[in-house]
Amino acid sequence: MPTSKEKAAFAKRLKDSLPKDIKGGTDLAREFNLLYGNGPAVSPQTAHKWLAGTTIPKRDKLQVLATWLQKDVHWLHYGPAPSGKAKPLARGEKYPLSPETIELATRFAGLSPKQRNLLEEMITEFDGGTEQATGAAPEDPIKP
Repeated sequence: MPTSKEKAAFAKRLKDSLPKDIKGGTDLAREFNLLYGNGPAVSPQTAHKWLAGTTIPKRDKLQVLATWLQKDVHWLHYGPAPSGKAKPLARGEKYPLSPETIELATRFAGLSPKQRNLLEEMITEFDGGTEQATGAAPEDPIKP
């Protein structure tokens, strides 16, 4: 689920990409509906929510917007790709504290013990760790 920051960033990219004659949700909905044929028309209220950063449209609608505005759908939804300058952290190196990492830690702390264990296992798997490193028992091999 997108954060309020991500929704606001989407709304800014959308507003900056719109033609100058689109003044609000009503204009955006009218022009969008002329191009969108995959379902029910978009209401001016929905278009206003896009512009206000309250919601981000689903993939099919994003594709129509991106094609109309001559933008990359990924850029419109997520913004520019991260620069290649960032290096992955070395094993054991820690990410610096940021509001995002503090929020994640808070959310992690609110999980049940079972949910925490599952998440730790998933992180270990993505991090390239092994069961032995985490103290977990190796899985039984699948028998034919």
